[in-house]
Amino acid sequence: MFERLGRTMVRRRWWVIGLAVAFLAFGGIWGTRVFGSLTTGGFDDPAGQSSRAAARAEATLGRTGNDAVVLYTSPSTTVDDPTFKRAVTQTLQAFPHDVVTRTVTYWSTGSPALVSHDRHATYAVLTLAGDDEAQRGERLDGIESELAAPGLRTRVGGATTVDRDIRERVAADIAFAETISVPVLLVLLVIVFGSVAAASLPLAIGALAILGAFTALRGMTYLTDVSVFSVNVVTILGLGLAIDYGLFMVGRFREEIARGLGVEDAVARTMATAGRTVAVSGVTVAVSLAGLLIFPMSFLRSMGLGGLSAVLVAMVAALTVLPALLAALGPRVEAISVRRLIRRPPPALPQDEIAHGFWYRLAHSIMRRPVVYATGVLTVLLLAAAPFLRVEFGGIDPRVLPTSTESRVVSETVDRDFVRNSQVPIEAIVTSSDRAGLERYVDAVQVVDGVSAAEVTDRSGDVARVTIMYRGDPISPRSRDLVSRIRAVPAPPGGEALVGGETALLADQLDAVGDLLPWMALIIGGAGFVLLFLAFGSVVLPIKAIVMNILSLGASFGALVLIFQDGHLSGLLDFTPTGRWRRPSRSWSLRSCSGCRWTTRSS
Repeated sequence: MFERLGRTMVRRRWWVIGLAVAFLAFGGIWGTRVFGSLTTGGFDDPAGQSSRAAARAEATLGRTGNDAVVLYTSPSTTVDDPTFKRAVTQTLQAFPHDVVTRTVTYWSTGSPALVSHDRHATYAVLTLAGDDEAQRGERLDGIESELAAPGLRTRVGGATTVDRDIRERVAADIAFAETISVPVLLVLLVIVFGSVAAASLPLAIGALAILGAFTALRGMTYLTDVSVFSVNVVTILGLGLAIDYGLFMVGRFREEIARGLGVEDAVARTMATAGRTVAVSGVTVAVSLAGLLIFPMSFLRSMGLGGLSAVLVAMVAALTVLPALLAALGPRVEAISVRRLIRRPPPALPQDEIAHGFWYRLAHSIMRRPVVYATGVLTVLLLAAAPFLRVEFGGIDPRVLPTSTESRVVSETVDRDFVRNSQVPIEAIVTSSDRAGLERYVDAVQVVDGVSAAEVTDRSGDVARVTIMYRGDPISPRSRDLVSRIRAVPAPPGGEALVGGETALLADQLDAVGDLLPWMALIIGGAGFVLLFLAFGSVVLPIKAIVMNILSLGASFGALVLIFQDGHLSGLLDFTPTGRWRRPSRSWSLRSCSGCRWTTRSS
């Protein structure tokens, strides 16, 4: 099968290369526009209580998103000065309702939570029109330059702003990484292959894999939400697998040419051996990534879809375009050789003497002392994996952005200089016709350990929103435990209480991942075992591969905990470790802050 495919690619090589060039152009023009359609959300479990709470609140109480948080500051005047009020209110009143559906300010609510401790700053919360994140982002782009109030320093943050900044940062970082990595990879490949022509072939397959996956992802955006984090998977897998597959294929082709085979026979033989390996590898990796599709969160499904796209495109390109390129080059695959620049030609030694090199001696040393080597390597891997035993899972917040990013500065300024967590409270959406029962529920929530205050801040018919303030980091384990304690509070008789908010959403997300993770492991392990058994006809080899994968993954996760949770190397790598939970802030009273996020209505 693979031999016939190889011969077909040789005979149709110019058609295949032409189609590949056209596909590259299409992917570069149309596929790369996927960045404008990606989302930074998709972390919620649609069946989770937090998602149901958000859906019920939006259906009955209306949408109240903190899409834009506009921070106004003055070094000389306070919010009590009429000129401060006039500058802000006149600026915000200029926006039509089809752009800004709701505006909350200190002067419209009287809420002290919207005023800084020194009273020289305030922030306004804008809810933007639009059915999805992309539409709200367009509204924000259209008004952002008009949010500045005369005489005041203006900075813009909020959920939509942070989402946009993360998307732009990911796109810029990937472009920067590729600018650095591609030349470095080309140099390394030239050193490995000894010629520029041979080294360029894996990079060509990598470009096809990445642009092809971008094209596939953009097509998927018309059917479902696709997370911005899928792009990272595409670039890493696309380029990495392309280089691996290129090494297999190009190396084997050169060996067959060196043995004196013609170009067509060399390609056919390469496809029958290395091509089969590429196909087995691609299918195995693709099936493993398909395990992500069982999760309900769209950001995990997006990474699965992105990874599947990259793997399948890389595999198909390696089995079609790469044989065509090898056929077109033929012996010229050694063109622009740099072997003499790197090292002198090897002396003419008998084959058995050449074989006794470093790797030959290392392999024989390992085979003579397998227990010693296995014990040493196993010890190192287990020590490296040990930090993973204390892993703490978290979520995405503005701290993933550079410290100088305006939306992060706004978030941290509001958190530091204003009432803590006023933008990310825990919310209970209570459905009950018993007003007295609702009051008893609020009183019961207020005495839950960790709750600073609780109050009904919105009501429509039998549905009420109870805003619950608390101390601590919104994504910390302590805050997630608080969500569980609040959910344990009985709802009013005959009613229902759904606890939501950002902290509850993260808790539901982690619960869903924890419930499905064993099934994903079973899918990956089972599929890998079956595929490797079919490929090699051995039971021991698949088991050995699974064990080695577990050990290597454990060591990788241990490194992630040490670096990104504990913060080691954070200075060198310039990031903020979110595993270091901030100290709890002082308690405050919500009684003086009714309407800090919502206007109260009743019907």
